[in-house]
Amino acid sequence: MHKAGKSSLPLSLSSSLSSLSTLFILIVMLSSRARSLSMSATKTKPIHFHWFRQDLRLHDNPALNKCIQNSNRSPKNDVSNGIVPIYCFDPRFVGGNSITTFGSQKCGVMRAKFLLDSVEDLRQNLEKKGSGLIVAYGKTEDIMANLCKTIDEEVAKKEEGAGIEPMVSVQEEPSSEEYKVDKAVKRAVKTFKKNATGSLDTIWAATLYDLDDLPFNDGVLGMPDTFTPFRNKVEKKCRIPSPLPVPPKTSLAMPKNQAVTSVLTGKGESSVPNCSLSYMPTLADLGYSPEEINQATNPDERGVMTFVGGETAGLKRVQEYIFDKDLLKTYFDTRNGMLGGDYSTKFSPWLAHGCISPRFIAKECKRYEDETGIVNKSTYWVVFELLWGCYFRLFSLKHGDKIFLLDGTLGREAHGTHPNSVKWGMNKKHVQAWREGKTGYPLVDANMRELAATGFMSNRGRQNVASFLALDMKTDWRYGADHFETTLLDHDVYANWGNWCQAAGMTGGRVNRFNIVKQSKDYDKEGDYVRHWCPELCNIPTKLVHEPWKMSSEQQMEFDCRLGVDYPNPIVTVTASNPYSRDRDNKGGKGRGKGGEKGKRGGNNPNRGRGQRQDMKSLKQGGYTFD
Repeated sequence: MHKAGKSSLPLSLSSSLSSLSTLFILIVMLSSRARSLSMSATKTKPIHFHWFRQDLRLHDNPALNKCIQNSNRSPKNDVSNGIVPIYCFDPRFVGGNSITTFGSQKCGVMRAKFLLDSVEDLRQNLEKKGSGLIVAYGKTEDIMANLCKTIDEEVAKKEEGAGIEPMVSVQEEPSSEEYKVDKAVKRAVKTFKKNATGSLDTIWAATLYDLDDLPFNDGVLGMPDTFTPFRNKVEKKCRIPSPLPVPPKTSLAMPKNQAVTSVLTGKGESSVPNCSLSYMPTLADLGYSPEEINQATNPDERGVMTFVGGETAGLKRVQEYIFDKDLLKTYFDTRNGMLGGDYSTKFSPWLAHGCISPRFIAKECKRYEDETGIVNKSTYWVVFELLWGCYFRLFSLKHGDKIFLLDGTLGREAHGTHPNSVKWGMNKKHVQAWREGKTGYPLVDANMRELAATGFMSNRGRQNVASFLALDMKTDWRYGADHFETTLLDHDVYANWGNWCQAAGMTGGRVNRFNIVKQSKDYDKEGDYVRHWCPELCNIPTKLVHEPWKMSSEQQMEFDCRLGVDYPNPIVTVTASNPYSRDRDNKGGKGRGKGGEKGKRGGNNPNRGRGQRQDMKSLKQGGYTFD
C-alpha cells in the first residue's frame, strides 16, 4: 500500500506558475508606482514666473502678457493662479567687478544707477496694481534654482506630496551671453529637484514688426544686410501691431498660497538670501566704489538733462516731448544738435532698458499726427529711427556673434578681397587719448568728455567719434564698441555693436568716413559745443576753434591756449573723407530732436550750418501703418 504524500507537479508547469507569480508581483509594483506618480502629478502645481530683463515696463509687454495667459489656463489653485514677477541683478552683466574681454567694466556706474531707478519704479508700479516684484542679486540660474527648491519644500510641508512646476516667461534677447543664461535657467528649473518638470518660454518682442510678419524668404535669415532695402520692404509690406495695454490689476495678482508668500516676502522660516519682495541692492552692494557712486548720484550740471530710470519717467518724457512741448513737428531739422535737452527726443535710455516700447512711441507719433493734422518728415523720422534699432536687433539674430568679431560679417573677405578691407592697428596711448577726449580734435574731444561725464552723447557725435577711431586712427573698432558699452546710459548691445561694426565697414556696406573738421563747422557752427566741454578753448575765436593746431605761437599766447600744454596736439593726421560717401545720417538712433515754429526748417538751432541743410535734403521720407 502506498503512503499518502504531497502531490508533485511537472517541472515545466511549476516553472510557468513561478514566472506568472513573479509577473503578477511586478505588475502590482508598477501599478502602485503609476498610482504614486499619478497622485504626485495631480499635486504638482504650476507656478508662473515672469522674469523681467530688458522689458522693465507694464505697457506693451508681450512676455508679461504670455505669463498671464499661461496662468489663466492653469488649474484653479492658490499656487497656479497668479504670477510671480522677478528681476535678477546678475553680476555677470552689472556690477563693479563685471569685466569685459577687453578689460573694461561691462556696465558703468551711471547705467547701473539708471537700471536701479528703473527696477525700483517697476516694483512701485506693480505694487500699485496689488502685485509686487521679487528682486534678487546673483546668477539668475542659481537664484531660480534656490527659489524654486525653497518654495517647493514649503508647499510640500503644508500639503503632503504637493510640489511646484515652475513655468518661466522671458523676453528673448538674441545674443550669445543671454542665450547662455537662458539655457542655464532652463536647466535650473528642470533640475532643482528629482523629476522636476519646469520650463522656460522665450517670447520675441522689442521690435516694431513681428518676426512672423517679415516679408523676406526664410524670414529673418533672408533679410538684407543693408538698412535701406530692409526699410523699404517692411514699410511697404508690413503693419505695426498696436501696443498692448497695461494688464488689469486682477491679472497681475500674485499667488495667494501662504507657503509661497512666506518665501517671497523673505519673512518665513525659509528664504533665499538677497531675494525677496522688499530686497533692493545698492550701488555699493553691486561692487561700485565710493568715487563711482559719487559721480552717479551727483549728475554733471553740463549734461543735456538729468536722466531718471523707469517706466514712469520714460512715459513722462514721451508726453512732454511730443505733446506738451510740441517738438515732434520739427524733429528732423533739429535732431543733429548737441547742446540742450530738447534738440532730440532723448528717449534712448528708456528704450534701451525696455522702460518704454518702440511700438508705443510710434503709436504716440501717429496719435500726434491724427490729433494735430501735422504729418511731415519730422513726425515720420522718429519712427524711422526706431526702425534702425529694430533692424540691428534682427541683424544680430541673423548673424549671431559675428557682430562682435573684428572682421564682422565680412569674415575672411575683410582680409583683402573686399573693398572695405582694413589692416587694423592698436596704439594703446591713442586709444586712451580717445577715451579721455584728448585727441587734439575738438569735436571728438568734446563728445568723449560729455560721454565720460554724463553717459550720454548725441547721435551725430557717436557717428563722428566712431569714424575717427576706426577710419582715421585705424584702430580695432571693438575697443570703441566696448568703451561705449561701459559708459553709455542707453547701451543696447545690438544697436551699439551693430553700429560700430557697420561704421568700420565690416558689414560690407558703404563706408561713411566723416570729415571731422567739416562736421564741426556744419553741426557746431559757432563752436558753442566744443567750448562747453573743452573750456581750454573758450577764448579761441570761431574761425580757429575747430582747428586749434592752426594757431601761431603768438595766437596761442593771446588766446591762453598752448598746444601740447593746455590742449593736445592732434594725435593723428586725419584722412580725407571718402569721395563716394556723403556726410549723412546712415545710421539713425533711438530718436533725438528739438523743435521750433511750424513751417520753419531748423527751429531755433543757430548752429545748423549750410552743409547740414544740404545733408537734410537727401533723406527721403517713408511711411508706416498700424494694425
